Amino acid sequence: MIKLPVHILLIVKNNEVTLNLHSKIDHIVIASLSLDEGVKYVYETLGVMPKHGGVHMRMGTHNSLLRLDNSTYLEVIAINPDAPKQGRPRWFALDKPGENSKPKLLTWVARTNDIKLATKNSRALFGDIVPMNRADLNWLITIPDDGSLPCSGICPSLIQWLNEPHPALNLHDSGRSLIGIEGYHQEAKQISETLQRIGFEGKFSVSSLAHSEKPYLILHIQTPYGIRRFESQ
Repeated sequence: MIKLPVHILLIVKNNEVTLNLHSKIDHIVIASLSLDEGVKYVYETLGVMPKHGGVHMRMGTHNSLLRLDNSTYLEVIAINPDAPKQGRPRWFALDKPGENSKPKLLTWVARTNDIKLATKNSRALFGDIVPMNRADLNWLITIPDDGSLPCSGICPSLIQWLNEPHPALNLHDSGRSLIGIEGYHQEAKQISETLQRIGFEGKFSVSSLAHSEKPYLILHIQTPYGIRRFESQ
């Protein structure tokens, strides 16, 4: 187990909103210009091939998935070249190809038991709650109007699944597991407080950066061959 930075985020029990909310890491997002390139990147890093997921008609994207445990997975996502032009910006800042020229760790998504309550006082940060579907899966997810990433991807998007089982349970055991995610951002204190307000508990930490530095994430994955890492820079 890695030693995570100082701002470890645990359940806060002195806040009325937090008492009614429970949030955990749901999945981690790897973005790529093409899905094949992203899948190859994950395979070369972890030694296992993600499984094809499907298409997101509303966003014009498609994905592949890799199970990390019974309720957590790694997602490789890319613009679907066969999809029609979208009437709104795509999620996860995928319409900014200059930022995603090579496959890389992009952001993470936190699962909440009440997405409306979780975003009640934070719409400016998380964006609108958007209904989504893929095959027989249905969920609600937060997406800013411009498709941007909350706090450069250091703060998660929020998701609430509307049906069961969790998508990870439909994936084969990959033999890989999440050790932790580290975030680095100038507004580390505010991000930590935001996650506390939504009752977050999980293997994520956030530390401060100098204003001259670019925010970034580091993801640590346990494999049969040792610990592997992804970085957003």
